[in-house]
Amino acid sequence: MEFSEHIKTANVEDVVLRQPLHPPSRGTLCITGHHLLFSDREEGSSRQVLLLLRNIDAIEKSVENLLGYSCVFTNAGNSQKSVENLLADSFLFANAGNSQKRISGSSGTITIKCKDLHVLQLDIPGMEQCLNIARSIETLSCLDSVSEMYPFFYRPSDANLPDQWGLSSPEKHYSQMKELHDRWRLSTVNRDYLVCPSYPPAVIVPKNIDDDMLEKVAKFRQGGRFPVLCYYHRKNGTVIMRSSQPLTGANRKRCREDEQLLQAAIEGSDKGYIIDTRSSQQALQASMTGGGFESKSCYSSWKRLHRQMERGKALQESLIKLVEACGDEYHNMDRWLSKLENSKWLSHVQTALSTAGLLAECVERDGHSVLVYGSEGKDSTLLISTLAQLIMDPYCRTLEGFLALLEREWVQAGHPFQQRCAHSAYSHARLQQESPVFLLLLDCVWQLWRQFPLALGFSEALLLRLATEAYASNYGTFLCNSHQERCVLGLKENTHCLFQALLRPRERDCYSNPLYEHTELAIWPSVHPQSLQLWRGFFLRRTPQARHLEEVQEEIRNMVIKWGKQADALSVCEGVKMFSLNM
Repeated sequence: MEFSEHIKTANVEDVVLRQPLHPPSRGTLCITGHHLLFSDREEGSSRQVLLLLRNIDAIEKSVENLLGYSCVFTNAGNSQKSVENLLADSFLFANAGNSQKRISGSSGTITIKCKDLHVLQLDIPGMEQCLNIARSIETLSCLDSVSEMYPFFYRPSDANLPDQWGLSSPEKHYSQMKELHDRWRLSTVNRDYLVCPSYPPAVIVPKNIDDDMLEKVAKFRQGGRFPVLCYYHRKNGTVIMRSSQPLTGANRKRCREDEQLLQAAIEGSDKGYIIDTRSSQQALQASMTGGGFESKSCYSSWKRLHRQMERGKALQESLIKLVEACGDEYHNMDRWLSKLENSKWLSHVQTALSTAGLLAECVERDGHSVLVYGSEGKDSTLLISTLAQLIMDPYCRTLEGFLALLEREWVQAGHPFQQRCAHSAYSHARLQQESPVFLLLLDCVWQLWRQFPLALGFSEALLLRLATEAYASNYGTFLCNSHQERCVLGLKENTHCLFQALLRPRERDCYSNPLYEHTELAIWPSVHPQSLQLWRGFFLRRTPQARHLEEVQEEIRNMVIKWGKQADALSVCEGVKMFSLNM
Protein backbone atom coordinates (compact mmCIF):
# COMPACT_ATOMS: atom_id res chain seq x y z
CA MET A 1 0.00 0.00 0.00
CA GLU A 2 1.16 3.49 -0.84
CA PHE A 3 0.46 6.07 1.86
CA SER A 4 -0.10 8.67 -0.87
CA GLU A 5 -3.32 6.87 -1.81
CA HIS A 6 -4.87 8.18 1.41
CA ILE A 7 -3.60 11.76 1.07
CA LYS A 8 -5.81 13.83 -1.23
CA THR A 9 -4.61 17.16 0.18
CA ALA A 10 -0.99 17.14 1.34
CA ASN A 11 -0.45 20.84 2.12
CA VAL A 12 -2.70 23.65 3.27
CA GLU A 13 -1.69 27.28 3.77
CA ASP A 14 -3.15 29.78 6.26
CA VAL A 15 -4.07 27.13 8.82
CA VAL A 16 -4.54 28.41 12.40
CA LEU A 17 -3.29 26.14 15.19
CA ARG A 18 -4.82 26.46 18.65
CA GLN A 19 -3.61 24.48 21.64
CA PRO A 20 -3.57 24.92 25.42
CA LEU A 21 -0.96 27.25 26.96
CA HIS A 22 0.04 28.67 23.55
CA PRO A 23 -1.31 31.64 21.58
CA PRO A 24 -2.94 30.83 18.22
CA SER A 25 -0.48 30.71 15.33
CA ARG A 26 -0.95 30.75 11.56
CA GLY A 27 1.09 28.64 9.19
CA THR A 28 1.32 25.69 6.80
CA LEU A 29 -0.09 22.24 7.55
CA CYS A 30 1.49 19.20 5.88
CA ILE A 31 0.33 15.59 6.13
CA THR A 32 2.58 12.60 5.43
CA GLY A 33 2.12 8.87 5.78
CA HIS A 34 2.88 9.01 9.51
CA HIS A 35 2.89 12.64 10.69
CA LEU A 36 1.11 15.96 10.78
CA LEU A 37 3.55 18.85 10.50
CA PHE A 38 2.56 22.42 11.27
CA SER A 39 5.06 25.20 10.49
CA ASP A 40 4.46 28.71 11.77
CA ARG A 41 4.99 31.12 8.88
CA GLU A 42 4.63 34.33 10.84
CA GLU A 43 7.58 36.70 10.69
CA GLY A 44 10.26 35.99 13.27
CA SER A 45 8.82 32.60 14.25
CA SER A 46 10.41 29.22 13.60
CA ARG A 47 7.91 27.17 15.60
CA GLN A 48 7.04 23.71 14.35
CA VAL A 49 4.68 21.07 15.70
CA LEU A 50 5.23 17.46 14.64
CA LEU A 51 2.48 15.01 15.61
CA LEU A 52 2.70 11.26 15.05
CA LEU A 53 -0.60 10.22 13.48
CA ARG A 54 -0.64 7.03 15.55
CA ASN A 55 -0.98 9.24 18.63
CA ILE A 56 -4.40 10.49 17.48
CA ASP A 57 -7.24 8.90 19.40
CA ALA A 58 -10.20 10.75 17.91
CA ILE A 59 -11.02 13.76 15.75
CA GLU A 60 -14.01 16.05 15.52
CA LYS A 61 -14.57 18.12 12.41
CA SER A 62 -16.96 20.92 11.59
CA VAL A 63 -17.42 22.97 8.41
CA GLU A 64 -19.05 26.36 7.93
CA ASN A 65 -19.80 28.48 4.86
CA LEU A 66 -20.20 32.21 4.38
CA LEU A 67 -23.94 32.03 5.07
CA GLY A 68 -23.15 30.89 8.60
CA TYR A 69 -24.52 27.36 8.15
CA SER A 70 -22.43 24.77 9.93
CA CYS A 71 -22.29 21.01 10.00
CA VAL A 72 -20.42 18.97 12.60
CA PHE A 73 -19.02 15.47 12.16
CA THR A 74 -17.52 13.43 14.98
CA ASN A 75 -15.27 10.50 14.30
CA ALA A 76 -13.09 8.26 16.41
CA GLY A 77 -11.19 6.62 13.60
CA ASN A 78 -13.83 4.42 11.98
CA SER A 79 -15.60 6.70 9.52
CA GLN A 80 -17.94 4.95 7.10
CA LYS A 81 -18.68 7.96 4.90
CA SER A 82 -16.50 9.03 2.04
CA VAL A 83 -15.28 12.60 1.72
CA GLU A 84 -17.50 12.96 -1.33
CA ASN A 85 -20.59 11.98 0.67
CA LEU A 86 -19.68 14.34 3.47
CA LEU A 87 -19.21 17.14 0.97
CA ALA A 88 -22.57 16.34 -0.59
CA ASP A 89 -24.28 16.28 2.80
CA SER A 90 -22.68 19.59 3.74
CA PHE A 91 -23.64 21.16 0.41
CA LEU A 92 -27.28 20.07 0.73
CA PHE A 93 -27.42 21.23 4.35
CA ALA A 94 -25.98 24.63 3.53
CA ASN A 95 -28.19 25.15 0.49
CA ALA A 96 -31.50 23.82 1.75
CA GLY A 97 -34.18 26.08 0.27
CA ASN A 98 -31.63 28.18 -1.63
CA SER A 99 -29.95 26.06 -4.29
CA GLN A 100 -28.41 29.04 -6.08
CA LYS A 101 -26.06 29.94 -3.17
CA ARG A 102 -22.38 28.95 -3.43
CA ILE A 103 -20.10 27.72 -0.63
CA SER A 104 -16.77 28.77 -2.09
CA GLY A 105 -16.04 30.77 1.06
CA SER A 106 -16.38 27.79 3.37
CA SER A 107 -13.94 26.83 6.11
CA GLY A 108 -13.53 24.00 8.57
CA THR A 109 -12.21 23.12 11.98
CA ILE A 110 -10.59 19.86 13.05
CA THR A 111 -10.22 19.11 16.75
CA ILE A 112 -7.59 16.45 17.36
CA LYS A 113 -7.63 14.48 20.61
CA CYS A 114 -4.48 12.48 21.28
CA LYS A 115 -3.82 9.32 23.24
CA ASP A 116 -1.42 11.25 25.51
CA LEU A 117 -4.41 13.55 26.32
CA HIS A 118 -3.09 16.45 24.24
CA VAL A 119 -5.90 18.33 22.45
CA LEU A 120 -5.32 20.75 19.59
CA GLN A 121 -7.50 22.52 17.04
CA LEU A 122 -6.83 23.31 13.38
CA ASP A 123 -8.82 26.00 11.55
CA ILE A 124 -8.56 25.16 7.85
CA PRO A 125 -9.72 27.40 4.99
CA GLY A 126 -11.94 25.52 2.56
CA MET A 127 -14.51 22.85 3.34
CA GLU A 128 -13.10 20.34 0.89
CA GLN A 129 -9.56 20.74 2.14
CA CYS A 130 -10.75 20.34 5.72
CA LEU A 131 -12.62 17.12 4.99
CA ASN A 132 -9.76 15.73 2.90
CA ILE A 133 -7.31 16.33 5.75
CA ALA A 134 -9.74 14.80 8.25
CA ARG A 135 -10.25 11.70 6.13
CA SER A 136 -6.50 11.23 5.71
CA ILE A 137 -5.98 11.51 9.46
CA GLU A 138 -8.75 9.00 10.18
CA THR A 139 -7.27 6.43 7.81
CA LEU A 140 -3.56 6.87 8.48
CA SER A 141 -3.93 7.00 12.28
CA CYS A 142 -5.62 3.58 12.33
CA LEU A 143 -3.40 1.42 10.13
CA ASP A 144 -3.88 -2.24 11.02
CA SER A 145 -0.65 -3.56 9.56
CA VAL A 146 2.15 -3.33 12.12
CA SER A 147 4.84 -3.37 9.41
CA GLU A 148 3.37 -0.12 7.99
CA MET A 149 3.74 1.72 11.28
CA TYR A 150 6.35 4.42 11.75
CA PRO A 151 8.90 2.44 13.84
CA PHE A 152 9.72 0.45 10.69
CA PHE A 153 10.61 3.69 8.91
CA TYR A 154 12.26 5.63 11.74
CA ARG A 155 16.00 6.08 11.35
CA PRO A 156 17.53 8.61 13.78
CA SER A 157 20.68 10.28 12.49
CA ASP A 158 22.70 9.57 15.63
CA ALA A 159 22.07 5.81 15.92
CA ASN A 160 22.29 2.63 13.89
CA LEU A 161 20.16 -0.44 14.32
CA PRO A 162 21.76 -2.27 17.28
CA ASP A 163 23.31 -5.72 17.00
CA GLN A 164 21.71 -6.66 20.31
CA TRP A 165 18.13 -5.46 20.80
CA GLY A 166 17.06 -4.65 24.34
CA LEU A 167 18.57 -4.64 27.81
CA SER A 168 17.62 -8.03 29.19
CA SER A 169 16.59 -11.55 28.25
CA PRO A 170 15.75 -14.71 30.21
CA GLU A 171 19.16 -16.08 29.26
CA LYS A 172 20.98 -12.99 30.50
CA HIS A 173 18.87 -12.78 33.64
CA TYR A 174 19.59 -16.42 34.46
CA SER A 175 23.33 -16.10 33.85
CA GLN A 176 23.52 -13.12 36.20
CA MET A 177 21.77 -14.98 39.03
CA LYS A 178 24.35 -17.64 39.96
CA GLU A 179 22.39 -18.45 43.14
CA LEU A 180 19.61 -19.89 40.99
CA HIS A 181 21.64 -22.57 39.33
CA ASP A 182 21.39 -25.19 42.06
CA ARG A 183 17.60 -25.44 42.00
CA TRP A 184 16.48 -23.67 38.81
CA ARG A 185 17.25 -24.11 35.14
CA LEU A 186 16.74 -22.33 31.83
CA SER A 187 14.25 -24.21 29.65
CA THR A 188 13.81 -23.77 25.89
CA VAL A 189 10.65 -25.86 25.77
CA ASN A 190 8.90 -22.92 24.10
CA ARG A 191 11.56 -22.32 21.43
CA ASP A 192 8.95 -22.81 18.66
CA TYR A 193 6.18 -20.97 20.59
CA LEU A 194 4.07 -24.13 20.45
CA VAL A 195 3.77 -24.63 24.21
CA CYS A 196 2.77 -21.05 25.01
CA PRO A 197 2.26 -18.47 22.22
CA SER A 198 2.65 -15.52 24.60
CA TYR A 199 5.87 -16.65 26.37
CA PRO A 200 9.43 -16.03 25.11
CA PRO A 201 11.47 -19.01 23.80
CA ALA A 202 13.36 -19.42 27.09
CA VAL A 203 11.95 -19.40 30.65
CA ILE A 204 13.29 -20.20 34.13
CA VAL A 205 11.72 -23.22 35.87
CA PRO A 206 12.56 -25.63 38.73
CA LYS A 207 15.53 -27.82 37.85
CA ASN A 208 13.87 -31.17 38.52
CA ILE A 209 10.89 -30.42 36.24
CA ASP A 210 11.72 -31.60 32.72
CA ASP A 211 10.31 -30.25 29.47
CA ASP A 212 7.84 -33.09 29.02
CA MET A 213 6.30 -32.19 32.37
CA LEU A 214 6.21 -28.51 31.39
CA GLU A 215 4.20 -29.34 28.28
CA LYS A 216 1.61 -31.10 30.40
CA VAL A 217 1.48 -28.22 32.88
CA ALA A 218 0.98 -25.76 29.99
CA LYS A 219 -2.12 -27.66 28.90
CA PHE A 220 -3.46 -27.25 32.42
CA ARG A 221 -2.98 -23.46 32.47
CA GLN A 222 -4.98 -20.95 30.43
CA GLY A 223 -3.18 -19.93 27.25
CA GLY A 224 -0.33 -22.29 28.12
CA ARG A 225 1.09 -19.82 30.66
CA PHE A 226 2.58 -22.33 33.09
CA PRO A 227 4.32 -21.07 36.29
CA VAL A 228 7.72 -19.48 35.58
CA LEU A 229 10.16 -17.62 37.79
CA CYS A 230 10.23 -13.84 37.53
CA TYR A 231 12.12 -12.82 40.70
CA TYR A 232 14.67 -14.39 43.02
CA HIS A 233 15.14 -12.75 46.42
CA ARG A 234 18.84 -12.85 47.19
CA LYS A 235 18.41 -12.27 50.93
CA ASN A 236 16.39 -15.38 51.73
CA GLY A 237 16.24 -17.43 48.52
CA THR A 238 12.48 -17.13 48.05
CA VAL A 239 10.97 -16.50 44.62
CA ILE A 240 8.06 -14.89 42.81
CA MET A 241 6.47 -16.91 40.03
CA ARG A 242 3.66 -15.93 37.69
CA SER A 243 1.25 -17.89 35.53
CA SER A 244 -2.37 -17.94 34.35
CA GLN A 245 -5.27 -19.67 36.11
CA PRO A 246 -5.43 -23.46 36.23
CA LEU A 247 -8.07 -25.11 34.06
CA THR A 248 -9.64 -27.19 36.83
CA GLY A 249 -13.20 -26.64 35.61
CA ALA A 250 -16.37 -27.65 37.41
CA ASN A 251 -15.11 -31.22 37.83
CA ARG A 252 -11.99 -30.06 39.72
CA LYS A 253 -9.54 -31.65 37.30
CA ARG A 254 -6.01 -32.32 38.53
CA CYS A 255 -2.60 -32.06 36.94
CA ARG A 256 0.04 -33.92 38.95
CA GLU A 257 2.85 -32.29 36.98
CA ASP A 258 1.52 -28.87 37.97
CA GLU A 259 1.40 -29.96 41.60
CA GLN A 260 4.98 -31.24 41.38
CA LEU A 261 6.20 -28.00 39.76
CA LEU A 262 4.78 -25.84 42.54
CA GLN A 263 6.09 -28.18 45.20
CA ALA A 264 9.56 -28.05 43.64
CA ALA A 265 9.45 -24.24 43.74
CA ILE A 266 9.19 -24.22 47.55
CA GLU A 267 11.43 -27.20 48.25
CA GLY A 268 12.76 -26.88 51.80
CA SER A 269 10.07 -24.40 52.83
CA ASP A 270 6.99 -25.13 54.87
CA LYS A 271 4.59 -23.25 52.60
CA GLY A 272 4.08 -20.79 49.79
CA TYR A 273 1.38 -18.27 48.94
CA ILE A 274 -0.85 -18.02 45.87
CA ILE A 275 -2.08 -14.47 45.24
CA ASP A 276 -5.10 -14.60 42.96
CA THR A 277 -6.01 -11.16 41.57
CA ARG A 278 -9.66 -12.20 41.35
CA SER A 279 -12.20 -12.32 44.14
CA SER A 280 -13.10 -15.76 45.48
CA GLN A 281 -16.50 -15.40 43.80
CA GLN A 282 -14.89 -14.59 40.42
CA ALA A 283 -12.56 -17.57 40.77
CA LEU A 284 -15.53 -19.82 41.53
CA GLN A 285 -17.44 -18.50 38.54
CA ALA A 286 -14.40 -19.12 36.34
CA SER A 287 -14.44 -22.78 37.35
CA MET A 288 -17.93 -23.05 35.91
CA THR A 289 -16.58 -22.07 32.48
CA GLY A 290 -13.43 -24.21 32.48
CA GLY A 291 -11.07 -22.10 34.57
CA GLY A 292 -10.72 -22.17 38.31
CA PHE A 293 -8.18 -22.44 41.11
CA GLU A 294 -6.02 -24.99 42.90
CA SER A 295 -7.69 -27.21 45.48
CA LYS A 296 -6.41 -27.15 49.05
CA SER A 297 -6.11 -30.94 49.18
CA CYS A 298 -3.84 -31.17 46.12
CA TYR A 299 -1.74 -28.10 46.96
CA SER A 300 -1.55 -28.47 50.72
CA SER A 301 1.70 -26.50 50.98
CA TRP A 302 0.16 -23.43 49.35
CA LYS A 303 -2.18 -20.88 50.89
CA ARG A 304 -4.42 -18.84 48.57
CA LEU A 305 -5.05 -15.12 49.06
CA HIS A 306 -7.66 -13.39 46.91
CA ARG A 307 -7.16 -9.70 46.06
CA GLN A 308 -9.68 -8.52 43.49
CA MET A 309 -8.28 -6.17 40.87
CA GLU A 310 -10.32 -4.64 38.07
CA ARG A 311 -9.20 -5.17 34.51
CA GLY A 312 -10.39 -4.78 30.94
CA LYS A 313 -13.51 -2.72 30.32
CA ALA A 314 -13.88 -1.57 33.94
CA LEU A 315 -10.38 -0.09 33.95
CA GLN A 316 -10.90 1.53 30.54
CA GLU A 317 -14.16 3.13 31.68
CA SER A 318 -12.43 4.41 34.80
CA LEU A 319 -9.81 6.16 32.68
CA ILE A 320 -12.48 7.69 30.44
CA LYS A 321 -14.37 9.13 33.43
CA LEU A 322 -11.17 10.53 34.92
CA VAL A 323 -10.16 12.25 31.68
CA GLU A 324 -13.69 13.67 31.33
CA ALA A 325 -13.41 15.10 34.84
CA CYS A 326 -10.00 16.61 34.10
CA GLY A 327 -11.37 18.22 30.94
CA ASP A 328 -14.35 19.85 32.66
CA GLU A 329 -13.41 23.53 32.86
CA TYR A 330 -16.59 24.64 34.60
CA HIS A 331 -16.73 22.46 37.70
CA ASN A 332 -16.43 23.70 41.27
CA MET A 333 -14.35 21.90 43.86
CA ASP A 334 -17.18 19.70 45.16
CA ARG A 335 -18.14 18.62 41.66
CA TRP A 336 -14.51 17.96 40.75
CA LEU A 337 -13.92 15.78 43.83
CA SER A 338 -17.15 13.92 43.13
CA LYS A 339 -16.12 13.20 39.55
CA LEU A 340 -12.66 12.13 40.65
CA GLU A 341 -14.10 9.72 43.20
CA ASN A 342 -16.68 8.36 40.75
CA SER A 343 -13.98 7.55 38.22
CA LYS A 344 -12.47 5.11 40.80
CA TRP A 345 -9.03 5.56 39.23
CA LEU A 346 -7.29 6.28 42.54
CA SER A 347 -9.05 3.25 44.00
CA HIS A 348 -7.40 1.13 41.32
CA VAL A 349 -4.06 2.72 42.18
CA GLN A 350 -4.64 1.97 45.85
CA THR A 351 -5.59 -1.66 45.18
CA ALA A 352 -2.56 -2.24 42.97
CA LEU A 353 -0.11 -0.79 45.49
CA SER A 354 -1.78 -2.61 48.37
CA THR A 355 -1.65 -5.97 46.56
CA ALA A 356 1.96 -5.42 45.53
CA GLY A 357 2.79 -4.55 49.14
CA LEU A 358 1.17 -7.80 50.25
CA LEU A 359 3.24 -9.75 47.72
CA ALA A 360 6.44 -8.02 48.82
CA GLU A 361 5.59 -8.63 52.48
CA CYS A 362 5.18 -12.36 51.87
CA VAL A 363 8.63 -12.53 50.28
CA GLU A 364 10.63 -9.86 52.15
CA ARG A 365 9.25 -10.08 55.68
CA ASP A 366 7.73 -13.55 55.94
CA GLY A 367 10.27 -15.39 53.77
CA HIS A 368 7.79 -17.33 51.64
CA SER A 369 7.70 -17.87 47.88
CA VAL A 370 4.66 -16.62 45.96
CA LEU A 371 2.78 -17.59 42.80
CA VAL A 372 0.67 -14.76 41.39
CA TYR A 373 -1.94 -14.93 38.64
CA GLY A 374 -5.34 -13.68 37.49
CA SER A 375 -7.23 -15.16 34.57
CA GLU A 376 -4.79 -14.88 31.65
CA GLY A 377 -1.77 -13.71 33.65
CA LYS A 378 -1.00 -10.91 31.17
CA ASP A 379 -2.26 -7.82 33.01
CA SER A 380 -2.78 -7.44 36.77
CA THR A 381 -0.34 -10.31 37.31
CA LEU A 382 2.45 -8.34 35.64
CA LEU A 383 1.34 -5.14 37.37
CA ILE A 384 1.77 -6.36 40.92
CA SER A 385 4.87 -8.49 40.25
CA THR A 386 6.58 -5.39 38.80
CA LEU A 387 5.56 -3.14 41.71
CA ALA A 388 6.64 -5.74 44.27
CA GLN A 389 10.09 -5.93 42.71
CA LEU A 390 10.36 -2.14 42.80
CA ILE A 391 9.47 -2.19 46.48
CA MET A 392 12.08 -4.84 47.37
CA ASP A 393 14.93 -4.66 44.87
CA PRO A 394 17.36 -1.69 44.87
CA TYR A 395 18.59 -2.47 41.34
CA CYS A 396 15.07 -2.26 39.92
CA ARG A 397 14.90 1.29 41.27
CA THR A 398 17.83 2.48 39.15
CA LEU A 399 17.20 3.92 35.69
CA GLU A 400 18.71 0.97 33.86
CA GLY A 401 17.26 -1.57 36.28
CA PHE A 402 13.76 -0.14 35.93
CA LEU A 403 13.86 -0.26 32.14
CA ALA A 404 15.20 -3.83 32.24
CA LEU A 405 12.38 -4.73 34.64
CA LEU A 406 9.76 -3.34 32.24
CA GLU A 407 11.31 -5.22 29.36
CA ARG A 408 11.39 -8.49 31.30
CA GLU A 409 8.00 -8.25 33.03
CA TRP A 410 5.95 -6.62 30.27
CA VAL A 411 7.51 -6.87 26.81
CA GLN A 412 9.00 -10.36 27.10
CA ALA A 413 6.30 -11.69 29.43
CA GLY A 414 3.62 -11.15 26.80
CA HIS A 415 1.57 -8.11 27.78
CA PRO A 416 -0.48 -7.47 24.61
CA PHE A 417 0.44 -3.81 24.07
CA GLN A 418 -1.03 -3.71 20.57
CA GLN A 419 -4.46 -4.70 21.87
CA ARG A 420 -4.44 -2.89 25.20
CA CYS A 421 -3.18 0.44 23.82
CA ALA A 422 -5.13 0.54 20.55
CA HIS A 423 -7.11 3.52 21.87
CA SER A 424 -7.02 5.75 24.93
CA ALA A 425 -9.71 7.84 26.65
CA TYR A 426 -11.17 9.86 23.76
CA SER A 427 -11.98 7.25 21.12
CA HIS A 428 -15.54 6.07 20.60
CA ALA A 429 -14.34 2.94 18.76
CA ARG A 430 -14.27 0.66 21.76
CA LEU A 431 -12.55 -2.69 21.41
CA GLN A 432 -12.94 -5.43 23.99
CA GLN A 433 -9.21 -5.93 24.42
CA GLU A 434 -8.38 -2.33 25.39
CA SER A 435 -7.25 -1.61 28.95
CA PRO A 436 -4.85 0.99 30.41
CA VAL A 437 -3.02 -1.49 32.66
CA PHE A 438 0.43 -0.19 31.72
CA LEU A 439 -0.67 3.39 32.39
CA LEU A 440 -1.94 2.25 35.79
CA LEU A 441 1.50 0.77 36.48
CA LEU A 442 3.20 4.08 35.62
CA ASP A 443 0.78 5.93 37.89
CA CYS A 444 1.61 3.55 40.75
CA VAL A 445 5.33 4.04 40.12
CA TRP A 446 4.77 7.80 40.21
CA GLN A 447 3.11 7.41 43.64
CA LEU A 448 6.24 5.57 44.82
CA TRP A 449 8.44 8.26 43.27
CA ARG A 450 6.48 10.98 45.08
CA GLN A 451 6.55 9.18 48.44
CA PHE A 452 10.24 8.23 48.16
CA PRO A 453 11.90 11.03 46.13
CA LEU A 454 15.44 9.88 47.04
CA ALA A 455 14.97 6.14 46.47
CA LEU A 456 14.27 5.98 42.73
CA GLY A 457 17.00 6.70 40.20
CA PHE A 458 14.71 8.05 37.48
CA SER A 459 12.52 11.12 37.16
CA GLU A 460 8.85 11.78 36.52
CA ALA A 461 9.83 12.81 32.99
CA LEU A 462 10.71 9.17 32.25
CA LEU A 463 7.26 7.98 33.36
CA LEU A 464 5.59 10.63 31.18
CA ARG A 465 7.72 9.58 28.22
CA LEU A 466 6.82 5.91 28.70
CA ALA A 467 3.12 6.75 29.01
CA THR A 468 3.25 8.40 25.59
CA GLU A 469 5.48 5.80 23.93
CA ALA A 470 3.22 2.89 24.91
CA TYR A 471 0.41 4.32 22.77
CA ALA A 472 2.39 5.84 19.89
CA SER A 473 6.13 5.63 19.35
CA ASN A 474 9.02 6.01 16.94
CA TYR A 475 10.45 2.82 18.44
CA GLY A 476 9.46 -0.83 18.11
CA THR A 477 9.57 -1.74 21.80
CA PHE A 478 5.82 -1.61 22.45
CA LEU A 479 4.66 -2.95 19.08
CA CYS A 480 2.85 -6.31 18.82
CA ASN A 481 1.37 -8.50 21.54
CA SER A 482 4.05 -11.13 22.10
CA HIS A 483 7.62 -12.21 21.49
CA GLN A 484 6.39 -14.52 18.74
CA GLU A 485 4.69 -11.70 16.81
CA ARG A 486 7.81 -9.55 17.05
CA CYS A 487 9.92 -12.41 15.77
CA VAL A 488 7.63 -13.05 12.77
CA LEU A 489 7.76 -9.38 11.75
CA GLY A 490 11.53 -9.11 12.21
CA LEU A 491 10.96 -6.27 14.61
CA LYS A 492 14.39 -6.50 16.24
CA GLU A 493 16.11 -6.33 12.86
CA ASN A 494 14.01 -3.45 11.48
CA THR A 495 13.20 -1.10 14.38
CA HIS A 496 15.05 0.71 17.16
CA CYS A 497 14.75 -0.17 20.86
CA LEU A 498 13.31 2.56 23.08
CA PHE A 499 15.02 1.35 26.24
CA GLN A 500 18.45 1.46 24.64
CA ALA A 501 17.73 4.96 23.32
CA LEU A 502 16.75 6.16 26.80
CA LEU A 503 20.13 5.09 28.16
CA ARG A 504 22.19 7.11 25.68
CA PRO A 505 24.14 9.82 27.54
CA ARG A 506 21.97 12.77 26.49
CA GLU A 507 18.72 10.96 27.26
CA ARG A 508 20.07 9.50 30.50
CA ASP A 509 20.79 13.02 31.79
CA CYS A 510 17.18 14.03 31.09
CA TYR A 511 15.61 11.05 32.83
CA SER A 512 17.91 10.49 35.80
CA ASN A 513 16.93 11.65 39.28
CA PRO A 514 19.68 13.98 40.61
CA LEU A 515 18.42 13.40 44.16
CA TYR A 516 18.83 9.63 43.97
CA GLU A 517 20.55 7.90 46.88
CA HIS A 518 21.04 4.14 46.81
CA THR A 519 19.44 2.19 49.63
CA GLU A 520 19.24 -1.56 50.24
CA LEU A 521 16.07 -1.11 52.27
CA ALA A 522 12.64 -1.91 50.90
CA ILE A 523 10.36 1.06 50.26
CA TRP A 524 6.90 0.37 51.63
CA PRO A 525 4.28 2.66 50.08
CA SER A 526 1.49 4.22 52.08
CA VAL A 527 -1.88 3.39 50.56
CA HIS A 528 -4.03 5.57 52.82
CA PRO A 529 -6.33 7.75 50.68
CA GLN A 530 -4.62 10.92 51.89
CA SER A 531 -1.26 9.53 50.75
CA LEU A 532 -2.34 9.04 47.14
CA GLN A 533 -2.67 11.93 44.71
CA LEU A 534 -3.84 12.44 41.18
CA TRP A 535 -0.90 12.23 38.77
CA ARG A 536 -1.14 15.86 37.69
CA GLY A 537 1.95 15.64 35.52
CA PHE A 538 0.04 13.33 33.18
CA PHE A 539 -3.68 13.99 33.63
CA LEU A 540 -3.41 17.77 34.08
CA ARG A 541 -0.23 18.47 32.14
CA ARG A 542 -1.97 20.94 29.78
CA THR A 543 -3.07 23.27 32.58
CA PRO A 544 -1.23 26.43 33.73
CA GLN A 545 -0.79 25.00 37.24
CA ALA A 546 0.89 21.86 35.93
CA ARG A 547 3.12 23.94 33.66
CA HIS A 548 4.22 26.11 36.61
CA LEU A 549 4.96 23.02 38.70
CA GLU A 550 6.96 21.52 35.83
CA GLU A 551 9.00 24.73 35.48
CA VAL A 552 9.71 24.84 39.22
CA GLN A 553 10.77 21.19 39.28
CA GLU A 554 13.07 21.74 36.31
CA GLU A 555 14.64 24.76 37.99
CA ILE A 556 15.17 22.77 41.18
CA ARG A 557 16.69 19.95 39.15
CA ASN A 558 19.15 22.33 37.53
CA MET A 559 20.06 23.77 40.93
CA VAL A 560 20.73 20.33 42.39
CA ILE A 561 22.88 19.33 39.43
CA LYS A 562 24.78 22.62 39.62
CA TRP A 563 25.43 22.25 43.33
CA GLY A 564 26.62 18.68 42.88
CA LYS A 565 23.88 17.21 45.03
CA GLN A 566 25.48 18.25 48.28
CA ALA A 567 23.90 18.76 51.68
CA ASP A 568 21.24 21.10 50.34
CA ALA A 569 19.75 18.34 48.19
CA LEU A 570 17.61 17.03 51.05
CA SER A 571 16.12 20.43 51.80
CA VAL A 572 15.49 20.94 48.08
CA CYS A 573 13.68 17.63 48.00
CA GLU A 574 11.51 18.70 50.92
CA GLY A 575 10.80 21.89 49.04
CA VAL A 576 9.58 19.90 46.05
CA LYS A 577 7.29 17.85 48.26
CA MET A 578 5.88 20.90 50.01
CA PHE A 579 5.37 22.67 46.70
CA SER A 580 3.58 19.62 45.29
CA LEU A 581 1.30 19.42 48.31
CA ASN A 582 0.38 23.07 48.02
CA MET A 583 -0.34 23.03 44.26
